[in-house]
Amino acid sequence: MGTATVRHPAVAGQFYPRNPVELANEVRTYTAVDATPLPAIGCIVPHAGYMYSGHVAGAVYGRLELTPRIVLLCPNHTGMGAPLSIMSEGEWETPLGNAQIDSQLANQLKTRCSLLSEDTLAHRREHAAEVQIPFLQARLENFAFVPIAVGTGKFETLQALGQAIAETISAAGTRILIIASSDMNHYESDDITRQKDSLAISPVLALDPRGLYDVVTSQNITMCGFGPAVAMLTAARRLGATSAELIKYATSGDISGDRNMVVGYAGIVVV
Repeated sequence: MGTATVRHPAVAGQFYPRNPVELANEVRTYTAVDATPLPAIGCIVPHAGYMYSGHVAGAVYGRLELTPRIVLLCPNHTGMGAPLSIMSEGEWETPLGNAQIDSQLANQLKTRCSLLSEDTLAHRREHAAEVQIPFLQARLENFAFVPIAVGTGKFETLQALGQAIAETISAAGTRILIIASSDMNHYESDDITRQKDSLAISPVLALDPRGLYDVVTSQNITMCGFGPAVAMLTAARRLGATSAELIKYATSGDISGDRNMVVGYAGIVVV
């Protein structure tokens, strides 16, 4: 037997602390939420540096009744690798330790969705999934996950992925959380970003994947993870989702004070 593939952190020390004690304390602060946990089917969480969006992501992770098996969807910012890139084996390293890939779940997904390609290249320098792992490590003693980088904006492909995820989770007979990693509108004024993000959040709260796709593409909303969100919503509806809740919304301007050019962050839970 060969040694397991280890995906080393790409943005430790940049997007979040490299020091494990500092990182654990920061995540614990962000996830300290005094509310009843929600047995979610899916969620949308941001992936900027923790300084900017950690409080939004933490508000979601603090509300989730987390599951030990997770499908983690993220956009492909680097442009490397296949349009739908999955990793089916190995571990992801963070300063808090190594997180295991759920090989069984990954292989079942590949069986149901021929569009998924086994590919490490898309994941090597991609930050959007990586920044979620310390939140999961801080909240769960043991978990396994399937990372999928979504580098396509074709609705039919996103829909097919979502349907395959739903079928795989249904067949598993256990609750498996679907995390869609996404920031919202990018690099416009705070006012415009909040208006555009409101337009995008509305169909998410209505559990309407096609509506989200249409508004993002027609209104030029630069929501980098709309693909993961469309796939997650498609799956969640098939799995019987009945509602969605906006847990927290913010922009980078809330932290930086710069309202001229911001990025929006929404934390949403689907149950």
